[in-house]
Amino acid sequence: MAAAAPPPPPSPVPEAPIDVPRGSTPMGYPLFARIRLAHPTDVPHIHKLIHQMSVFERLADHCSATEASLAATLFTSPPFKSFTVFLLEVSSAPFPNDAHSSNQFYHPTIKTLNLDLPIDDPESHVFRSSGGDATVAGFVLFFPNYSTFLAKPGFYVEDLFVRECYRRKGMGKMLLSAVAKQAVKMGFGRVEWVVLDWNVNAIKFYEEMGAKIMQEWRICRLTGDALQAYHDA
Repeated sequence: MAAAAPPPPPSPVPEAPIDVPRGSTPMGYPLFARIRLAHPTDVPHIHKLIHQMSVFERLADHCSATEASLAATLFTSPPFKSFTVFLLEVSSAPFPNDAHSSNQFYHPTIKTLNLDLPIDDPESHVFRSSGGDATVAGFVLFFPNYSTFLAKPGFYVEDLFVRECYRRKGMGKMLLSAVAKQAVKMGFGRVEWVVLDWNVNAIKFYEEMGAKIMQEWRICRLTGDALQAYHDA
């Protein structure tokens, strides 16, 4: 008697479809970040960022900057020769080639971040970048100084700030790295800044970037009435 034919192989069980949330990819939620030179039209955003920074640093009562005073002082010299501002922008779509891409002084730095979750930015409409769909997420303001010991110029970082919902994602490092890279490109000897002694997260962040915290140095400052007293001295 002929052997019975083997049973047919079982039909493959169709895999359940994977529910991918809108805007996400198998790699997560892409967020495109760009660092570019600030333009006078960015002053309203810069002013709002400075105000938020003053609140974070518990120094809001010392912040008297206005959009008019910033516009009158920030863009009086070519970039890197005096006060310079890098803006951090983020977007859910790749950045197009625009006027910032062909800036003669600085070619923007662009990085793609893959996040586990989308960022909820309740102020995205307030910080919408001029002339595009990007959102301003932070800034760094710096200017040249000079080291007599090195006999070289350097950069002093006056302010570095990332809005709260964009922190702890590597964006502060992007901003500071952009300044350091520009210093190296120009043959400068160092980049330096100060940090509030209670801001332990910032201190740890700077140390992880390789910065040395100069514990023995203290800031000396003449300002306000103490400075004006020298008017007639």
